[in-house]
Amino acid sequence: MTPLGVGVIGLGVGEAHARAYLALPACRLRWLYDLDGDRARRMAAALAQGDVAPNVEAILDDPDVHIVSIASYDDAHFEQVMKALRAGKHVFVEKPLCRTVEELGLIKDAWQRAGVHLASNLVLRAAPLYRWLKDAVDAGRFGDVYAVDGDYLYGRLPKITEGWRGQVSDYSVLEGGGVHLVDLMLWLTGQQPRRVTGAGNRLCTDDTAFRYDDYQAATFQFPSSLVGRISANFGCVHPHQHVLRVFGTRATLIHDDQGSRLFSSRDGRPERLDLVSLPASKGDLIPAFVDRIVSRLDPAAAAQHDFNVISACAAADRAARSGEAIDVLYV
Repeated sequence: MTPLGVGVIGLGVGEAHARAYLALPACRLRWLYDLDGDRARRMAAALAQGDVAPNVEAILDDPDVHIVSIASYDDAHFEQVMKALRAGKHVFVEKPLCRTVEELGLIKDAWQRAGVHLASNLVLRAAPLYRWLKDAVDAGRFGDVYAVDGDYLYGRLPKITEGWRGQVSDYSVLEGGGVHLVDLMLWLTGQQPRRVTGAGNRLCTDDTAFRYDDYQAATFQFPSSLVGRISANFGCVHPHQHVLRVFGTRATLIHDDQGSRLFSSRDGRPERLDLVSLPASKGDLIPAFVDRIVSRLDPAAAAQHDFNVISACAAADRAARSGEAIDVLYV
């Protein structure tokens, strides 16, 4: 089979994308692009595969590019995804896929017309702990899951006060980080929330130029009565980490800075799980994405899940701004 040509846009996190494609016999890197041309040239030399693209259009106009992998800043995702879909390319894009329900509707329409594969890099799904947890929930080991609590502790204040996050319009910490926990909540339970309330503040960045909430919390209500509580805490005095608690009628999973513990009884000692809670690389979902393309699988199920995640996050943002409960509008 002729290898799938790949173009990578953005070479921060995109370096992990490029290395993941490089390791796959089904793919060949054709283009590398970054706003910093020197970075792109260094990367091309280090990988010994792929040319430096002068601009994004050079990638999109190349008929031998089949996959466009996007790892640019959050506010650039929508436009670049739309252009790639209109060019008929398969698209793998960093989170968030986009930032509003309106953008999501346009992306879904373009994706349906293009008939290609589309996925967002919600990479916690690739972690050994959560692969095990997904199997355990699906097997009924937790009974009925009635609550999921997740906290995204960013703990990297200069990145929002001095970096690009403070310079884009309407930056959302929930879409920029909490989205990983929203994804896990939907993926692990196989359910979609119907309603959400939210709130936020910016006390940690009050004396800086950052203009948006650095802390945001959302409470999701599901048709099954499941309640999900997700927070994105970008200004916290804490190392970068995430916390997850899954409560079922038969078992409870708690993962935090003390490790991962499984409680199977209300009065017994927990079982410590020696499973890693982070993926080995931020490119770990790429092999499965490429396999779906090569195997000619239906692209609908994977893409719809990612649409549902953004629908839920966008509703939480609207709820936080309005101070009211908001119905989740699924695209």
